[in-house]
Amino acid sequence: MTDLYGQTHDRRELAARGGAGGVRLVTLADGAERGVRALEFRTGSGLAFEVLVDRAMDLGAAEHAGRAFGWSSPTGVRHPGLHEHADEDGLSWLRSFTGLLVTGGLDHTLFGGSVDSAGYRYPPRETVRHGLHGRVANIPARLHGYGSTWEGDRCVLWAEGEVRQAAVFGENLTLTRRIEADLGGNEIRLVDTVHNPAFEPMPHMFLYHINLGWPLLDEGARFVAPVARTVWQSDSVASQGVDHRVLPPPIPGFVEQVYEHELTSGTAAIVNERLGLAVSVHWSQGEFPCFFEWLNLRAGNYAVGLEPSTHHVGGESSAREDGSMTWLEPGESRTYRTAFRVEEL
Repeated sequence: MTDLYGQTHDRRELAARGGAGGVRLVTLADGAERGVRALEFRTGSGLAFEVLVDRAMDLGAAEHAGRAFGWSSPTGVRHPGLHEHADEDGLSWLRSFTGLLVTGGLDHTLFGGSVDSAGYRYPPRETVRHGLHGRVANIPARLHGYGSTWEGDRCVLWAEGEVRQAAVFGENLTLTRRIEADLGGNEIRLVDTVHNPAFEPMPHMFLYHINLGWPLLDEGARFVAPVARTVWQSDSVASQGVDHRVLPPPIPGFVEQVYEHELTSGTAAIVNERLGLAVSVHWSQGEFPCFFEWLNLRAGNYAVGLEPSTHHVGGESSAREDGSMTWLEPGESRTYRTAFRVEEL
């Protein structure tokens, strides 16, 4: 591994120094988060982050050298047992929306509504009603393992688990998630595999809601991405006219502004020169061909979301109509590889 001063240490040298990081399993114990298992990663470089095992192994708090960059919303890390998927016309997802990464899927993302369910061949259920961004983010994972492993002189911190989203006479999909970070490194890597173990085709949509907050997000911070053109934006963009590239301080009463950008490559970042910190996300456009920018500058909820997605902003109904909906055949899988990189400027 390479330390903060650019010096390289092999396994033996690192052992002599007593180590500098690792992965620890803890259980949150108070309030709405009580009972949620979390894995605490520390790479020794200043990068530290949580993996919320009981929240689909999504990423919670994240910081570098004491400077937070993962968003913490007023909901806190709500236990999935408190989640009521069908409440509030499908918007109850917003009652547990927090952290660096919240996953959308596995069969539905974006706004809710009803779609035909004839493929499940269960006459009493003619349609399926979905809520915002689907169900997966509030399903606990079965933890396969966690720890560290050496690959030559490179030490990799890792965790892996499986989430199963299933119903009798309904969808049946699994998400196997592996999270890695190098000891001494400043990168978080995700490898997600979504699999159809059933005997019928299954609808599949997938989205990462990557949420960056204060102090990385602050007045003067910049959204940086290779935008070829903006193909859609919410009505609030015209009515408020707040710049989505150079960001203002928190604004009381701000209405979220959402954009679908067409990018020339799969990367986007928030850069804060005053703080001397940048966080970027990197993905394959073959895996995530679409991208949204979520601007939530409301005081008390201050965040920017970077959202690689398998589908356009029209969502599931639109995808079914235009033929772009993904259907996983029996036994078929899709794999998604993503990296989060922290850079000191």
